Amino acid sequence: MFMHHEFHHQGSGRCCCQPGRSQKGLFQRRFSTRQERIAQLEEYLKDLQAEATAVEEHLDRIKSGK
Repeated sequence: MFMHHEFHHQGSGRCCCQPGRSQKGLFQRRFSTRQERIAQLEEYLKDLQAEATAVEEHLDRIKSGK
């Protein structure tokens, strides 16, 4: 089962196979607090901005013929 979790969840410790339980068998909340949601969204925005920057750089390289 560890292989399943490591591959499927990439080490997140959460399992869709057993709702409300982690790999270690301890109960976890099914919801995020307001602060956790804010932090998750800020991290997601940071990732999107990095992706947009990479796309802009790629476009610049294509346009310049490099």
